Amino acid sequence: MASNPVLERADFEVVPGTSGVMTMRGTVNKSAILLLITIVAAAYTWSAVRGGYASASMGYAMIGAIAGFVLALVTCFKQSWAPVTAPIYAICEGLFIGGISAMYEAKTQGITLQAVMLTFGTFAGMLFLFQGNILRATPMFMKVVIGATVGIMLTYLLGFILSFFHINLSIFGGGQIGILFSLAVVVIAALNLIIDFEFIKQSADSGNAPKYMEWYAAFGLLVTVVWLYISLLQLLSKLNGNNR
Repeated sequence: MASNPVLERADFEVVPGTSGVMTMRGTVNKSAILLLITIVAAAYTWSAVRGGYASASMGYAMIGAIAGFVLALVTCFKQSWAPVTAPIYAICEGLFIGGISAMYEAKTQGITLQAVMLTFGTFAGMLFLFQGNILRATPMFMKVVIGATVGIMLTYLLGFILSFFHINLSIFGGGQIGILFSLAVVVIAALNLIIDFEFIKQSADSGNAPKYMEWYAAFGLLVTVVWLYISLLQLLSKLNGNNR
């Protein structure tokens, strides 16, 4: 149902012995908790960079990126572990984006604040469009967004493989093509939020999703928000004349 691969694997069978079912309020609360954890962890890595410990903070960022990827895979296949793995994933993502944000900030002063504001603004805008039934995850909408999302992921994978042969695609550069590509990625990331909202709404309304799915859904939403934030950082960096 969701283009977000994390939410796509959701299992809505209530597990015997579990207490309660997934609710909208519970999911909102879990999402707020994960976001707060991410912000605190990011602030920790950020302070390390600004305090002159750049090498240590980059180490945290690398560990966060790798550990976050592993935890994401584990959570996708073991959704019932989400109450434990999701908060740890939030810590890892915080360490990662804290280090990345500091790197971009060193190149362009004020870019991090701009990216944060745009991320929250985009999130609020997508939520408004969704709640107002202006933009909904129809079957056609989902097909287009899913196809675009897969295409973007394959493009990133191709770019990663080609980098080993010292081949750089122009779409990853800071030229006009690179800016247009980054803009397209931001748009697709934002549209994924609509599908995530639909997933959460239908899951909560169904009344048969187990309670741990609140953590799982919040985790999936965090994945999209982090992707959106990093994509905005890259776009703003290119607009400011930086290739990366």
